[in-house]
Amino acid sequence: MQRIQAATIDEYLAVFAEPVKSRLVKMRETIRKAAPQAEEKMTYAIPTFFLNGNLVHFAGYEKHIGFYPGPAGIEEFKKELKEYTTSKGTVQFPHDKPLPLRLVATMVKFRVHQNLEKKKVKSRPAKKKGR
Repeated sequence: MQRIQAATIDEYLAVFAEPVKSRLVKMRETIRKAAPQAEEKMTYAIPTFFLNGNLVHFAGYEKHIGFYPGPAGIEEFKKELKEYTTSKGTVQFPHDKPLPLRLVATMVKFRVHQNLEKKKVKSRPAKKKGR
């Protein structure tokens, strides 16, 4: 699928025909429930959830839904993802199989935890060198 020019996730979703559109809406709803504090925006021309940095992305393609939980998300859930095509930070959910929404929610919660931990580390005061 060619790159979609959309300013919002709603505009992005409006481009798709059924049943892909419904699958994308389910992905969005699942991510929203798993990360209600995350901000929605478009990044890299695909829907993105942002919480102290990029949290997860998702996108529609002709034969699959792409889900982008980052390399740590793929590594953490590699056993659960063994039936899907994956790469360093991406998993493909083919249209001919049900979306694993429970797994998606678990992966999003994992990423929320990672991003919140990253924030804690960044916000700790630097130790002063002793004299």
